[in-house]
Amino acid sequence: MTRDPRTIVETNDPAAARMAQIAHATRRTFLGSLAGGAAAFSLGGIALSELLARESRASGEQPDAAAPADPLAPRAPHFPARAKNVIYIHLAGSPSQLELFDYKPALTKFNGVPCPDEYLKGEKFAFIQGHPTLLGPVHQFAQAGKAGLWTSELLPHFRTIEDEVCVINTMTTDQFNHAPAQLLLHTGESRFGAASFGSWVGYGLGSETRDLPSFVVLVSGDKTPDAGKSVWGSGFLPSVYQGVQCRASGDPVLYVKDPEGMMRETRRATIEAIAALGRAGFERHHDRETEARISQYELAYRMQTAVPDAMDITRESAATLEEYGAKPGAASLANSCLLARRLVERGVRFVQLYDWGWDGHGTGPSDDLITQLPKKCREMDQPVAALVRDLRRRGLLDETLVIWGGEFGRTPVAEFRGGNKAFLGRDHHPHAFTMWMAGGGVKGGTAYGATDELGYRIARDPVRVKDFQATVLHLLGLDHLRLTYTQAGLPHRLTGVQGDAKVVPGLLA
Repeated sequence: MTRDPRTIVETNDPAAARMAQIAHATRRTFLGSLAGGAAAFSLGGIALSELLARESRASGEQPDAAAPADPLAPRAPHFPARAKNVIYIHLAGSPSQLELFDYKPALTKFNGVPCPDEYLKGEKFAFIQGHPTLLGPVHQFAQAGKAGLWTSELLPHFRTIEDEVCVINTMTTDQFNHAPAQLLLHTGESRFGAASFGSWVGYGLGSETRDLPSFVVLVSGDKTPDAGKSVWGSGFLPSVYQGVQCRASGDPVLYVKDPEGMMRETRRATIEAIAALGRAGFERHHDRETEARISQYELAYRMQTAVPDAMDITRESAATLEEYGAKPGAASLANSCLLARRLVERGVRFVQLYDWGWDGHGTGPSDDLITQLPKKCREMDQPVAALVRDLRRRGLLDETLVIWGGEFGRTPVAEFRGGNKAFLGRDHHPHAFTMWMAGGGVKGGTAYGATDELGYRIARDPVRVKDFQATVLHLLGLDHLRLTYTQAGLPHRLTGVQGDAKVVPGLLA
């Protein structure tokens, strides 16, 4: 009788057993079997050695390491950091900068006038057809704060934190559809498959907590972004660095609880057995995904007690809940902002908040500038301002970088899709949009750069997506050129393989 050690299937047919072995053979076992098993002296062994060496060089490990290292162990930055943690608030769909931050009186003056031809030559829009007309700001602006920044009447709470904030009115991207623009902003590539911002930060710096993930994701607004969960995936990085989505109601993390009837001691023994098998495999192959899986099993076990505590906002005072507008059990941006503060307090490196519902085309009351934008601003303004104030009170803002923004801007012209003028909206606009940052080494109370009088194109100090990414990494003490991972023969970076991204000094305190 012949036993196949991989499948634990017994058979009296040697040919069937051999076919079972072939069916379950991996690339490594195939290469290892070449030249009678003498892989080190075979062509396959040479290729395998080189592949493993590349993996080791990419991770900084010794290729002959006897045991897997903890991939989430804290690592020193390349140089002294201004920030230790990031809270990134992404407004999926992209709010209109011309109704919120980029004040353009000329648009009011020329409201309803056909857009000048020089702006439209060679232009492509997502939905606008024909010759569009200029659309003035729908809501009023005023100056506030010591710096006198112009902000919309829709953001009364934001005016209480203006002096902490650096508003970037000159962000620019080369993508004008939602999914590619979101992927570019969050992964550095407009196509699927690259690693996300939070994954890169975890890969570069590790985690400050053993009991929670280094990268946590919170979603509100009823839907995930258009690009889906790839915007918090690990791509080609080991999977331990991917974002872990937590929920405000029900189980905070799906499938992390023990199955019904399983005792915690039994789960501990199971994980130890899996880890032992994984270490044995690592000693033979030094596969980085093996160490990632060992780490994930261990982390999931510790999360069973740490996550419920971190996600329980009923532990907050009534005054804090009221300040944020948070309600226990709700899947709201207010709850997400409060949870973000609780998570960075506990050492989570990167907290990503996604809030859906900011796509303002004006096809109806659910996506226009008169009804939907004020509604979303009421949901967003109070908790975001409360988050910045709360971080400051607790002494956390100096080491926590808060980022706010969408994936692109909105056009200075009206969309009027299909000739419908009953509602006001703006189309996608890649040439200029607004993001802002606060805390973590940012120059507060400033507005960086300027667009032209219509807000159509950038007049001075453009900030490309890759420049923004390089600047955020710089604030975390990471040189974007040195933060690399070898994949398909290329030294991949968050900021791209070209290496032309630049840190923007004007954003730094």
